Amino acid sequence: MLFPFYHFPLTGRRTGEDMWEPKGVLSSMNRFNLKYNVKIMEERRRKLRNNMTHAEVILWNCIRRKQIHGVRFRRQFSIREFIVDFYSPELLLIIEVDGPTHFTDEEIEYDRYRQCELESLGLSFLRIRNEDIYKNIDGVVKAISLQVESILILKKTPSLSPPVRGR
Repeated sequence: MLFPFYHFPLTGRRTGEDMWEPKGVLSSMNRFNLKYNVKIMEERRRKLRNNMTHAEVILWNCIRRKQIHGVRFRRQFSIREFIVDFYSPELLLIIEVDGPTHFTDEEIEYDRYRQCELESLGLSFLRIRNEDIYKNIDGVVKAISLQVESILILKKTPSLSPPVRGR
């Protein structure tokens, strides 16, 4: 494993036994057969929620309670062995807040690896720097709003390819 200090193994339990059961929109996660919000990571998620950075708190107050296009975001949400800052199950959108610790060579490499792994599951990423949140929160919220809006439009647009007919 490239990053053993970030690895949280999910083995040793049967599927479903340690998973939070999805309802409604979260069932879209099932199509990827993902393990998310597993019980063994619950304490770590709780610690992260209770010790959010100042930038994360500012952003959370702007996106919580369906403030952006009626879309719900969850904070400190785990997908497989990763915990993401904010996640919208409806849009399959991850928002990551990058502070000073994310700019070391080791962290940059890990963030790339993590992002590639999650994007390979069909999830999209939006990265925001602490500095942008502190200096231009309105611009950050507008960028998130535009991203959410474009995903919502794509979800409503029918496929442009012709339907496949059976023989």
